Parts: sequence; C-alpha cells; structure tokens
Amino acid sequence: MPRSTLRCALLSASALCLTAAAAPAVADAAPKQVGVSAKRLNVQVGSRATVKGRVAQAPATVKLQVQRGHRWLTIDRDRTDARGRFTLRKRLKQAASARVRVTTSTGFKRTVGRLNVYRNAHASWYGPGLFGNPLGCGGTLQYGSVGVANKHLPCGTKVTLRHRGRVLRVPVIDRGPYVGGREYDLTAATARKLRFTGHGPIQATR
Repeated sequence: MPRSTLRCALLSASALCLTAAAAPAVADAAPKQVGVSAKRLNVQVGSRATVKGRVAQAPATVKLQVQRGHRWLTIDRDRTDARGRFTLRKRLKQAASARVRVTTSTGFKRTVGRLNVYRNAHASWYGPGLFGNPLGCGGTLQYGSVGVANKHLPCGTKVTLRHRGRVLRVPVIDRGPYVGGREYDLTAATARKLRFTGHGPIQATR
C-alpha cells in the first residue's frame, strides 16, 4: 500500500488527507520545476531579451510572458529538448517595462523579474532653490523627493531610468522640462541616486 494511502487510512479523515495530499503549492514547487540558468531582461530597443533554463518535467512547451494590466501576453515559446532545457528570446522594438514570467504546459509558473526595454532620452535635473515649491502633480518639492517631471505622461506614471549602471523606477510627479529637446527633469534626489549631473542622455523605458 502506498505510504500516503496508509497514512490516510490510519488517520480516518479522508477529506483532510486529500487536502494534505494536494498541499504541495505550485508557488513552492515552481523554482524546482522551472530552473532559470541565465536571463537578460535589461535591454536596449532593438535588442533581444533572453531567458534560459530547464524544466524538470519534460517534454513540455515553455512560454515567456509579460504582464499587460491584468493580462499576461505571450511573446515567445519553445519546446524543451530531451533534457528539459529551453531558450526563450524576443527582439523588442518599443521601450517598455513589465513583469515577466515563464509558464509551462505542465502547469507551472515562475516570475523571473522585470523586463526593461530602454530608449535614449535627453534629461536634466532640478531642485536647489526650488525646494518648497508646488509640484505639478500635487504636493511640494523637497530635498528628498524622488521622481521626474514630464510634460505629457499622466501624473503617477512609473518610469524606469538607467544611468551609469544604476537603475531606478520613479513616478512622474511634476511638469516640465521646458527647455527644448529635453524630455525629463529629474529631481535632485533622483539625480543623486543615478549619479546624473548636468544634462544629457539617459536611458528610459517610456
């Protein structure tokens, strides 16, 4: 008699046994069932995002999905080889930032991080002499305010910025900049975190 069946018989509580038998949570099992050996999720527009790994239960179809609102959109899929290995890759043509996961036809899901597709933008920063002034999206500008000013994106929109190897995700909290050719004005606190000085190119996901 299988050990689980014997245990249920001894306990004489089949409902509880069924619950216990179903207890291994997919969330707990997913890292064991879907291994990720390499990933490239911070890329420039026109480059390929890549996730490589291995599935314990093979053969299986594996999908790479990005989150769009409350939905998950499949951007690539692969069939595992005899050893369960897979490679998912997608060339991205537009700047974006979204959660990304791997799913399998055997029913497992694993979140693997955030996909950031960057484009080059021109930015500046502001703050000294303006602290205490009202922000275009509400509140006041403080020394420690983290965010950016933009003329077109809705207030609260999250933007992921990358500069000198540092990555920061911040909200739109103000309007501007009003100097031609510049898309973003970083607050002083944002500029410090990214080690951004003066004005010039920065990588952004919007």
